[in-house]
Amino acid sequence: MRLFVLLLLTLAAPLAHAGARDQLDAFGAGMTGMAADFEQRVHAPDGELLESSSGKLKLRAPRQFRWEVVQPFPQVIVADGTHVWIHDPDLEQVTVRIQSHEEQGSPLSVLVDPTELDRQFEVAEGVQSDGMSWLALTPRKPEESPFESARLGFDANGLVVMEMSDGLGQRTEVRFKDWQRNPAFDATTFAFTPPPGTEVVGEMARAAEVMPLAD
Repeated sequence: MRLFVLLLLTLAAPLAHAGARDQLDAFGAGMTGMAADFEQRVHAPDGELLESSSGKLKLRAPRQFRWEVVQPFPQVIVADGTHVWIHDPDLEQVTVRIQSHEEQGSPLSVLVDPTELDRQFEVAEGVQSDGMSWLALTPRKPEESPFESARLGFDANGLVVMEMSDGLGQRTEVRFKDWQRNPAFDATTFAFTPPPGTEVVGEMARAAEVMPLAD
């Protein structure tokens, strides 16, 4: 679950006859934020279902997101632009990490900066199947990436499904629905304060430190 937050990508604007790359490129025009519901399933190499969850995704350009698992166990992941906060209420623990470290080598960088697409990934148009156009991503630095390959499936309304496979053959599938483009977010949506009594572990950046994406 925690690994998946590194793999977030985005919804494209409707383009009924465009290829997947065109649909992804069209996303950036006028976009300031988005929200959607998601369902995630993790499969073993033999296809066995290992884990399933569902929740809500909220994202605001350029570098903020909120990934909130509702079922089966609550979990909140918030990126505030400087840090990524992972809160497990059942464990009464918060893990904090410097956000640039979370983004490096991840398709998340495509969302916050479209120029990262070709810099970090080899990109190929896949064949159309299941009523969708597919875009395949292969990390240019596989030793630094949490996955070996990713596929994005688009229909006429945008991103429908994202699939990721790791080096052990485990496959993660995330399906999105009910996309909202440029919604109004509450001021606290992308802010996180650890609840009183919660253990906080991890790494914090200095307040004035700038953390750009590294090559």
